[in-house]
Amino acid sequence: MPVVHRLVYNNFPWHQSITDRQRTRVEEAAQAVLDARSACPDATLADPNAMPPPLRRAHQTLDRAVDACYRRNRFDTERHRLEHLFALYEQLTTPLAPQPRTRRRRSP
Repeated sequence: MPVVHRLVYNNFPWHQSITDRQRTRVEEAAQAVLDARSACPDATLADPNAMPPPLRRAHQTLDRAVDACYRRNRFDTERHRLEHLFALYEQLTTPLAPQPRTRRRRSP
């Protein structure tokens, strides 16, 4: 049985190359997860194998929509997905980090 990835659709870094079509697909897939979840409110992400099939499929569809925003092919593993997203996050936030001060040397 496939692993359901636990992505948070509204919490990952969007990059400028994401198209309106990709964004719409993610939004629609996210809404489908919310709709499926409301039909089975006691379902948990803790055990994806125990998740009702419609909810599991909704999560898988959302995962594919999010993955497509970042690369043409699916990620091989959850680890590859996380490494890619964290690297992107680091690229986006590094310019915001305070730069270390350099001390000026006094001339003798």
